[in-house]
Amino acid sequence: MSKPIHGPPKFTNRLIDETSPYLLQHAHNPVDWFAWGEEALARSKAENKPIFLSIGYSACHWCHVQAHESFENEATAALMNENFISIKVDREERPDLDSIYMAAVQAMTRQGGWPMSLFLTPDGAPFYGGTYFPPEPRHGLPSFPQVLQSVAAAYRDRPDEVRESAAQLRSHLQELSELAIPRTALNSRLLSQAAAAQMSQFDQRFGGYGNAPKFPQAMMLEMILRHWRRSGDQTALHQVEQTLRAMANGGMYDQLGGGFARYSVDAYWLVPHFEKMLYDNALLAQLYLEGFQATGDPFFRRIAEETFAYITRDMTSPDGGFYASEDADSEGEEGIFYIWRPAEIQAALSAEDAALALRFWDVTERGNFEGRSILSVPRDPALVAREFNLTPEALWEQIVAIRATLLAVRSQRERPGRDEKILAAWNGMMLKAFAIGSRVLGRADYRAVAERNGEFLLSKMLVNDRLHRSYKDGQAKLNGYLEDYANVADGMLALYAATFNRRWLDAAVSLADAITERFWDAERQMFFDTAADHEELVTRPREIYDNATPSGTSVAVDVLLRLSLLLERPDYGQFAQSVLDELSGGMAQLPGAFGRLLSAADFALSEPREIAIVGALDAPDTQALLAEVYRRYLPNNVVAGRDPSDDAAAEAIPLLAERPTRDGKATAYVCIRHACQSPTTDPAELAAQLEL
Repeated sequence: MSKPIHGPPKFTNRLIDETSPYLLQHAHNPVDWFAWGEEALARSKAENKPIFLSIGYSACHWCHVQAHESFENEATAALMNENFISIKVDREERPDLDSIYMAAVQAMTRQGGWPMSLFLTPDGAPFYGGTYFPPEPRHGLPSFPQVLQSVAAAYRDRPDEVRESAAQLRSHLQELSELAIPRTALNSRLLSQAAAAQMSQFDQRFGGYGNAPKFPQAMMLEMILRHWRRSGDQTALHQVEQTLRAMANGGMYDQLGGGFARYSVDAYWLVPHFEKMLYDNALLAQLYLEGFQATGDPFFRRIAEETFAYITRDMTSPDGGFYASEDADSEGEEGIFYIWRPAEIQAALSAEDAALALRFWDVTERGNFEGRSILSVPRDPALVAREFNLTPEALWEQIVAIRATLLAVRSQRERPGRDEKILAAWNGMMLKAFAIGSRVLGRADYRAVAERNGEFLLSKMLVNDRLHRSYKDGQAKLNGYLEDYANVADGMLALYAATFNRRWLDAAVSLADAITERFWDAERQMFFDTAADHEELVTRPREIYDNATPSGTSVAVDVLLRLSLLLERPDYGQFAQSVLDELSGGMAQLPGAFGRLLSAADFALSEPREIAIVGALDAPDTQALLAEVYRRYLPNNVVAGRDPSDDAAAEAIPLLAERPTRDGKATAYVCIRHACQSPTTDPAELAAQLEL
């Protein structure tokens, strides 16, 4: 992170007028930065200067390093200002630009990452780029000033070479968008083969897939959990259980405050890259809920609840939006907020509690990270309990009290920076997690959090029927992308299932209609990432692969499939089926890149249960039936409900039509392809029907 400024800043550039915390971090650089927009592009054309495009994000450690080394350096800034029009982009606000130009960097260098450094012609075509460049030559990398001088000379003295390079890269980017992927048969065999391919990469010792660095891969774990549910393959369930337990016991999980860091730099989940992202915690909270449903293991419930507690405590705005991320750095060091020395713990606790804490979380004088210790749980708590002559229950009671004390002590430290912009897609993911959590765990407080967030999204980020990407300081900004529309629709659909309030379902339908109208590519029978009236870029991006988050395409397909079944909308189902058919070959060839879409395909190929609950919504008998529905892991279902007096809901939702209560009691109807079993008022009978 940039050094704090004492007194009036020496420099101020155009970024001072932005709301993105990442852009504002660079507002006092000596670089004459522009935000991406017509002004910068027009200036580049008018002055015939190439564009230097720097893409990063607020929680990115190496982005802060390059900012301090290069963008705060007046000599380097002078080179930039003399030879380039410099544009700074927050990748979280502009995933379209990030996707296009990351593909260009990967084509040029065979690798990618952030900070991303691109050089463009005035019409936006890339011709040279990389990621982080050091201030002096290092590890085979040229220095950033050398790069600036070489690129400026090439643009000035060898314009034909620059134009040729730009033309080749433009052609490559357009080919990527066209996606020539052969089709294959879309059937349950494809799903089983995809699961087997991923499961073959399982780390038998530490859990997870592949080697270091280890990422959570929530979409892939969900796909494998579905494979267990579909096939009964106990190995699949074991892999998911081991991975969930290993991640939550490692240093990647905040043992005091809850919530997950971005990834582990090692194979055994100990040392994280300390930044915390909203989307990781949304995806993982839902995954731990599903792990709890599948196994009944209270450990998974606890991790979900602690993650939700972190979000409500530290990552929720006063008006109900969820903040984007927390930084890896504080006090100029990565991770220092989270690590401990034995003496710090001993000073905070009694001798007895300190001894237990040091043993439980493996805090030693030697440490496991730069002379200090990242808290983790490497030992079986039952063994630690025996060592301290405690029952497991007594051990955990003591740990909970110790944890509260240490969390209070830690709260006095300088916190990592928090990126307080609110992103539609990421909020949709967390909205879905809270909504599901409210049903699975019977938590009315989670429902309240979800409803506040739903209200925020519809009132602040949906303006004149257009969803915006980013919100901060009272401003909704930037056109929403496919992933925004799809994830917010997904969250609204989950919120409907948590409340049976038609408002949320109507919002999901409105967003689904916008997806099919504004993002559909009729020629290729797939979606674009940007709407039809989005600004013209060097190519129109279409990201089909899961990355840290599920692709907008995969979420859109899943939402359309569910709405098609719930509302008897075959048009929605046709859009979804067309995408599944078009990408069937990709799912077969690269299953690791299509976890969420494979889960959607599992829904499409299954016989989803259509569950209607009719009864007074807050009555105990209604809640007992709903508890039975959500007690087990049944990913392929749609749920609708209404009060017996709500005739409008029965007219609007076909699943609820002609569904009376029996004997005045809350009644459940379980149907498959509109063929329904006998209505029941008995939770035990409902359980039996759900398992058929």
